[in-house]
This record gives sequence, structure tokens and C-alpha cells, in this order.
Amino acid sequence: MPNTHTTEDNGRRRPDLAIEQHLFDRGFQLCGGVDEVGRGSLAGPVTVGIVVLAAGTRDIPAGLADSKMLSPAAREALVPAICRWAAGWAVGHASAAEIDLFGILDALNLAGRRAFQQLPRRPQHLVLDGSYNWLRRPPVLPGLGAPGARRSDLGCEVSLMPKADRLVASVAAASVIAKVRRDGLMARLARWHPGYGWERNVGYGTPAHLAAIRQIGPCAQHRRSWKPFIIQADS
Repeated sequence: MPNTHTTEDNGRRRPDLAIEQHLFDRGFQLCGGVDEVGRGSLAGPVTVGIVVLAAGTRDIPAGLADSKMLSPAAREALVPAICRWAAGWAVGHASAAEIDLFGILDALNLAGRRAFQQLPRRPQHLVLDGSYNWLRRPPVLPGLGAPGARRSDLGCEVSLMPKADRLVASVAAASVIAKVRRDGLMARLARWHPGYGWERNVGYGTPAHLAAIRQIGPCAQHRRSWKPFIIQADS
């Protein structure tokens, strides 16, 4: 794939449609980007976003960037523009309990397949942020296959690209959609499980979050297989 990308005035690359255009030139009519959020969190789900674009897409939403480089307000403001721009989008989650039961990579697979199954239009090619294709792991739930089953196919090609969330417009858009959805979910969960500060830390292991866990203990939304909880249990 080509690796030419637009550069901002401050020297940082920003996402563009070079990769998507390359795929359209190969004959794909629908292609998409995939990204996850919450992989390293101590609590809450891991979330996967997919954004699909149609051949002929030219412009990108103003201000689009990797979600980690945007303020919460900027991410929220981008969502309506992304939804109008995309040919389809979806978000899938895998819970803390599923992460503990199956492991993070299979949980990513579950969340990704749940997102894919919700898409109104299925892409022929997906660009996945990162260097490991967790979308092609054997699915682990009834109806999606079983552990150890032959690796199933979503019916589309998947390309891997490290830092695609910074370079590829559809992947950046997927990162924004996933981040906004997961942050909103964690804020709602914070009302059911007060004291951990999830409305601020969205489940990540900040000093205040770790202190709260030591003081009041973990809850059902914590990933008990994560290192801080194993250490706590052994101490």
C-alpha cells in the first residue's frame, strides 16, 4: 500500500484517504477502518469501532485525527460529521467478564465481530490498526464458533497497519466513534459504581483509581485477571 500522507503545519502527519483510494483503485467498492479502545483499562469493556467508506469518497470531516490526540469535546463534535460521511459504522463491546474468561485477544475478536455484524453495508476490505490480526482469531461464543475451531473469515480482506489511527481516515474515524461510545458507557457505569472516578479515568489505572480499589475493593466491572487484582489477591 502507498505510504504518502498529508502533513500538518506542526510536522505531525494527519489522516487522509490515500490508503482508501488505493483500495478503491483496486476495485473495492466499500472499505473500512477498525480500531479498539479500552484494551489496557482495569475496568469496563474493550470496544471496537468500524467505519466503512464507499468508493468515490473524497473529503474527510474537518479536524479528524486519532482520538488520543483530540479533546473530549472535539471527539464529541466529530461524531455527527463522521456518521454523515461514512457509508456505515458500528461499535461492539466485550465485557470485563468476557475479558477475564477468554483473554483480551479473544475479547477483541468478539467485540470486532459484534461491530461487524451490525454494519448496514459490509465492506470488502478492512484496515486494522496494529500489527496483529485479532479479527481472524477463532471466535469463542456459540453462534460465532468455538475455541480451537478453524479460523473463520468475515467475508472481507483485512490489512494490518501500525499507527493507522494516525494515518488512515477511516481508522481515525473508527477510533473516535469507539472512544466516544466507550467513554459514555463508562460515565454511565460510574453512576452505578461510584467511588472509582470512571467519569474521569474511564477505567484506566490512574493513581486515584488504584487507591479507590485498595480502599473499597473491586466491583463486577473490574477485570479480575488483570495484574493489579492478582497482586492484591496474593498479598
